[in-house]
Amino acid sequence: MSTTTALNGEKRSTSALESPSTMKQGNPPTGSYGPPKRNKDSSRREKGIKSELESSPKPYTVKEKENGRSHIPEGGSGPKKKFRQKSSGDLEQHKSFESKANTTSKEDATASCINGRQLETNSLNVMAGKQNASTQKSRKITVFKPHLSETEVQLGLKSGALLKGVIRINQRKYEEAFINNPDGTDHADIAILGMPDRNRALHGDVVAVRLKPRASWVVNEEQYKVWKRESCLEKTGYLSTEETTTVSILLDDVISAVVRLESPVAPATSGSCRSRADVEDPELDSSEEERKCTEKQADMKMKTVTGFAGAEQYPVQNENAQNSEAVADAGKSSRPNGGKGKTAKRGSPYRVLSQLPLEDWMLPDSCLQKTAEVVGIVEKKNSRLATGKLEPASSTQRQWAKFSPTDSRIPRMMIDASQLPKDFFDRPQDFAKFLFVAKIAQWPDDSFMSCGILEKQLGLAGEIDVETEGLLITNEIDTREFSDEVLACLPSASSASGWQIDEEELAKRRDLRGEIIFTIDPKTARDLDDALSINPCDDVDGAGMPGWEIGVHIADVSYFVYENTALDEWASQRANSVYLVHEVIPMLPRTLCEELCSLNAGVDRLTFSVIFKMDDKGNVYDEWFGRSVIRSRVKLTYEHAQDFIENPEKVFSDSEMPDISDGTTVCEIKEKVLQLHRIAKALREKRSQNGSLQLDQPKLKFALDDETKMPIGVSIYQAKDSNRLVEEFMLLANMAVARKIERHYRKTALLRLHPPPKAKILREAVMLFQINLCNSIGFPINGTSSRQLSRSLATFRGNMQLLRSINQVLSMILMKAMELARYFCTGSVASQDSYHHFALNVPFYTHFTSPIRRYPDIIVHRLLAASLNYCEPSGRSVEEIQKIAEHCNDKKLTAKKVSEASAETFFGLLVQRVGPMEAKGVVVNVLDAAFDVLLFKYGVIKRVYINALEMSQEPLFQEYPNRLTLYWNSESGKVVQVIQMCTVVDVVLSGLPEPTKFQAVIKPRSREDSPTLIEMWRERQEPDDGLSESKFDNLLLD
Repeated sequence: MSTTTALNGEKRSTSALESPSTMKQGNPPTGSYGPPKRNKDSSRREKGIKSELESSPKPYTVKEKENGRSHIPEGGSGPKKKFRQKSSGDLEQHKSFESKANTTSKEDATASCINGRQLETNSLNVMAGKQNASTQKSRKITVFKPHLSETEVQLGLKSGALLKGVIRINQRKYEEAFINNPDGTDHADIAILGMPDRNRALHGDVVAVRLKPRASWVVNEEQYKVWKRESCLEKTGYLSTEETTTVSILLDDVISAVVRLESPVAPATSGSCRSRADVEDPELDSSEEERKCTEKQADMKMKTVTGFAGAEQYPVQNENAQNSEAVADAGKSSRPNGGKGKTAKRGSPYRVLSQLPLEDWMLPDSCLQKTAEVVGIVEKKNSRLATGKLEPASSTQRQWAKFSPTDSRIPRMMIDASQLPKDFFDRPQDFAKFLFVAKIAQWPDDSFMSCGILEKQLGLAGEIDVETEGLLITNEIDTREFSDEVLACLPSASSASGWQIDEEELAKRRDLRGEIIFTIDPKTARDLDDALSINPCDDVDGAGMPGWEIGVHIADVSYFVYENTALDEWASQRANSVYLVHEVIPMLPRTLCEELCSLNAGVDRLTFSVIFKMDDKGNVYDEWFGRSVIRSRVKLTYEHAQDFIENPEKVFSDSEMPDISDGTTVCEIKEKVLQLHRIAKALREKRSQNGSLQLDQPKLKFALDDETKMPIGVSIYQAKDSNRLVEEFMLLANMAVARKIERHYRKTALLRLHPPPKAKILREAVMLFQINLCNSIGFPINGTSSRQLSRSLATFRGNMQLLRSINQVLSMILMKAMELARYFCTGSVASQDSYHHFALNVPFYTHFTSPIRRYPDIIVHRLLAASLNYCEPSGRSVEEIQKIAEHCNDKKLTAKKVSEASAETFFGLLVQRVGPMEAKGVVVNVLDAAFDVLLFKYGVIKRVYINALEMSQEPLFQEYPNRLTLYWNSESGKVVQVIQMCTVVDVVLSGLPEPTKFQAVIKPRSREDSPTLIEMWRERQEPDDGLSESKFDNLLLD
């Protein structure tokens, strides 16, 4: 990343911030002024308007721009001054790919044992004193303001002078952070810019902030430009007489409205805080007729187009992809003057209102994004732990060493010499390849570096156990063995053969052991918490209509986990099991997870059942809830069930199936699966018609070496009809239980809501599709509701690779506009309208079906049991239940983050071990010196830097829409390749010297051999073209 150093020593990104969304009209900056006055300068500007509007962007080369213009994250590199043929040796010497690893460590270094927790308070004081003494001569200023007291914060929040929110720091640009805007999702998030304004708060902390004066709000350059032009045109009367030209220019502004996928930062001179990455019009050689058509479509939208804002969003709650590098940053690193191909000299990375001409200070808030400063940390939710590497602060001083975290959102730390490994200063190179864990202990108000305690030396970077341990420690995942006190809560004969259900308990339950019940799970599953059954029913509606009784049977974990016991306390603190690529960190002791609660075949198990009376179309006529006892006949895998579905006429032998108990036949099991499949299809169709939104996100599946557990292969996990069968009945049970407990406990039910997406981001994502994608192929996307979105995306669903590819791109972009689903106590929200689950489009939803691995499900089981008079209701208050819900939300998000980070680590190790790896991909974002590619095969997004490509000359960069023209020398001669939105490319992944890190480059393709997905879709839509689907498969499949 290119940075500049401010006067106060702060490193600032040279990229600009991203543009905001509509704000409430605020007060103008302090000062006395009236309406904008016309002067000579403004007259000259107005006279030049027509020529400016008629101008069009011209291409320019990367060489024409100043060096460092692009946003390049750590590990990347900026544009080169010259291009030439590069050897592999040249690339290795390039500074963006230099390895931080040094010489191999010696045996005594590996034996060094760190006990960082022994650092005493006086040691920290001495270290802080050393830092103060060493910096006193060069700096007398205070970097951070003192935090307000707790009383002052509470008074400020109560009076409205302060705002509270969870701070989100951009991982690519740690100097930029955001909190949600309390005015609602139709407004831009509030930006906190620079480390001084962040005031030592870390990612995830709950903070109190004070809004800055309006004069300090960031200008949305795109919106400012639109407003400026329209204001001038209205004054001159030009708007009414030259409307088509205005539309043409405004179309550029529409196309420059972007979808930010992760980073809340925009182009340097774009100057506003945004949160999505540019996704531009993919058409390079549009005909004049096509351009006019697009302009006409855009004309209806012009007055409402705004820039994107709103900080990075967490993925929607759907256990989605493990992307190694999310698409981020702006489409341009800086904007040339008027888009005419000349480089604008870089100044501040953004503009604030006070930097505009005085006559423009009355511009509407839609052209601005609010900014704020942190004045207090209400709750330190960040662990302050980090993995990283140690290095000497300098070649001479030995008082402290510098710890550099791998997570850029954590500040560097000063580690006192007393905490360092033995002989560190004598042989620092021996420790260069080692990972350590450190924790922030203090953060002085006069330093951008914090004081840290060295917690542990993990081992060599790149080793699975080392990387995993660091991941678990820094995210505070509890990996302790369960204590004796916890184990004492288990039944006395806690073994597979020793524990038996007592007769008294059996008498209280519905006995379903005589029915054919079975489980369907992944091959490797050991915690089987759900089972299914289906039986014909002569009368489902009370009027003699035949149908089905379908049972969803869930492990009765609440029978074993009593409230307010040591076991309950451990389960509530862990809140969920954590799934890594190669292991699981369980929420409950394995005796419960894998034996007593797991619905293993051939043994009696306690369950909570929901039994539905339904017809063939999936209509539910009756529901029964109750405790039961079952005896599963067989443990099917998804593969077994899928085999039944795909081969309904096949006669399966016993040898093709796992052991089946109690005399049940394979044929009987197959018929039950097929019956469930037919009804599941009907349920899914009903959900889709009712507006349930399905955004498919890929999930990586790794093949591991049996001994080393290192990755040897990877693929995308393909959900099939057998997966969807189980999903439909789990959703049905969750919704039924939610309605049941909400009726009985209006104030203390634990439900799960999913808020609508941020209205502004979704609206502009839809606008992007309409201008750049969908209208150009005759297919509009409607984003007014989940129902409309679902219907719009249905066109791009199917088994053909082209459809899957387009759907993957659209889902990825829409996913980033979504909010997180979360648990809540019904008494903590204002009305039932807030209970709504947007993605499912249902009024009530909860989690009931996975109590072995989710603590909220245990709470729901207890509520359901109390509603059925099995036990007394819990005495917990609304506040207590809401606190549990919030803790579970935090832990679920952490578990998801850890799971994705584990997959990223394994993917990086795989590329290191077996690379180079080749894959087809599609461009989803174009910058001036890089572009982002979604790899179909892996569901991974990776950035390709143009200075890593062996090109014959400077590439050309063209704005509106963004595209790069690359010039290659190949065996067949000179090749010209155009990179634009949705261009299909051949990607090569190869390892970098640093463990788990890898880079992406592309192979040369001519313009004719580099179609976009949209061009392919158009070609497919043409009647009687004689094309086969295999043509598209050849272009998109590896």
